[in-house]
Amino acid sequence: MPTLDDILEHIGEFDFFQKQAFGFLCLLSIFFAPIYVGIVFLGFTPDHRCLSPGVSELSKQCGWSLEEELNYTVPGLGIPGDAYTSQCRRYDVDWNQTALSCTDPLANFTSNRSHIPLTTCQDGWIYDTPGSSIVTEFNLVCADSWKLDLFQSCVNVGFFLGSLGTGYVADRFGRKVCLLITVFINSLSGVLMAISPNYASMLIFRLLQGLVSKGSWASGYILITEFVGAAYRRTVGILFQMNFTVGLVILSGIAYVIPHWRWLQLTVTVPTFLFLLYYWCVPESPRWLLSQKKSAKAIKIMDLIAQKNGKQLPANIKTLSLEEDDDTEKLTPSFSDLFRTPQMRKHTFILMYIWFSGSVLYQGVIMYMGATSANLYLDFFYSALVEFPASLIIMFTIDHVGRRYPLAISSFMAGVICLVMIFIPKDIHWLTVTLTCLGRMGITITIQMICLVNAELYPTFVRNLGVMVCSSLCDVGGIITPFIVFRLTEIWHELPLILFAAIGMVASGMILLLPETKGKTLPETIEDVENLRKKKPKENKIFLPTEKSKDVDN
Repeated sequence: MPTLDDILEHIGEFDFFQKQAFGFLCLLSIFFAPIYVGIVFLGFTPDHRCLSPGVSELSKQCGWSLEEELNYTVPGLGIPGDAYTSQCRRYDVDWNQTALSCTDPLANFTSNRSHIPLTTCQDGWIYDTPGSSIVTEFNLVCADSWKLDLFQSCVNVGFFLGSLGTGYVADRFGRKVCLLITVFINSLSGVLMAISPNYASMLIFRLLQGLVSKGSWASGYILITEFVGAAYRRTVGILFQMNFTVGLVILSGIAYVIPHWRWLQLTVTVPTFLFLLYYWCVPESPRWLLSQKKSAKAIKIMDLIAQKNGKQLPANIKTLSLEEDDDTEKLTPSFSDLFRTPQMRKHTFILMYIWFSGSVLYQGVIMYMGATSANLYLDFFYSALVEFPASLIIMFTIDHVGRRYPLAISSFMAGVICLVMIFIPKDIHWLTVTLTCLGRMGITITIQMICLVNAELYPTFVRNLGVMVCSSLCDVGGIITPFIVFRLTEIWHELPLILFAAIGMVASGMILLLPETKGKTLPETIEDVENLRKKKPKENKIFLPTEKSKDVDN
């Protein structure tokens, strides 16, 4: 009997219908970028100092320039390594006194400024920025600076928890239903976050957005890969991820034009309500319908695809089925299967670490650039552009060179570049930006390739579970990365780079312990995984994925 892939070969594996659906669904990947790394602009921390009542009036009275005002009134200014004092402490002085001198106002108190007592910024802060961010509006600096870390960690906690729930909804009720539900909640929570009256409510809506946004992205990814034929599945998957980079480039431009965080958040959120039109534009996955024994609906959608592509369904369409034998014993996946045998156990631990390291380096490099950049918008734009060649490198090397060595080299390159950046003088800005771009390209290759390698190292019946469990470490990495970047830079600006370098180079060595999967058929059983290193590449053989694998092998 014909399989779904057989039918797609007849009516078009990537024809007009698939191209149209691909264009629609790629918008999900573009709009996922502001959620994933929007913290760079939403949580931008400008130079700041304590607000000292009376200083502004005295400055006007004395005719001070800004430089003179700062020199007279800000403690610790210009002292290397003493940024905390200048940003989080002020002189315990009443600047409203009429007897203060304009030439040296603190001389009346003592001849040595270090003897003047300091106090906290009890009256707030002054921020040197023309726009606004959640930092400037809610004063997330000094003693409350950890709240910025929590803001970004919340969305990653949402990714971690939501991936389990949305995955179940997609498998139980359908890809399209999951997509529409998550799109609506994501859009609504994004708008509510933009109009939040306080930090606590903003944090709740940020968490809610994290719970569903990754699910909508994943639903779009699954839908498009299940619509196309086997020959195009891998390419479509890579191009779908490349549109995330398009979102990064667009985000840098929008953030430059709109430097106020509430308007920026609304601008990148409101258009996502249009994704609800997918109800009419995108049909349900015929593969999922067949898995639910809804053959009539699946055939109806296949007929729609054929009509859109200008083709006709074959006469034996009524016998359409999945690529599986109903008489075959069905294996039930179990978490213990991932650790049951030596090779499975080794693969699981290594893949967990690679997902974790990839997330820490990817988000960490972006956040570190945001915390230390001289020109945030341009530097973000340049580093985003290098993700395009990263995707092209994957497309042109993965089937020729293989998986293991490009994956190991890219991770090693990212780690080494982080190490080299420690020794680059701050005044050579162009070199710092260049190295940041190269490091980001390396870790982008790692992140995109690990999706494929993860699926190829697990047997069919446990492939989805294996990918889900291992990739959850990506979200764990995202949870702790803000604390690594923002807190360690306060101790020493280069300290996060040392940690990133160690994590990346260790990951590179661990990747070399994995078997090469180029040219090998996907394993069907745990025994196949145990013998994976012994198998020789099979030439000119196309593997048609089963529904059990949910097509994650692309």
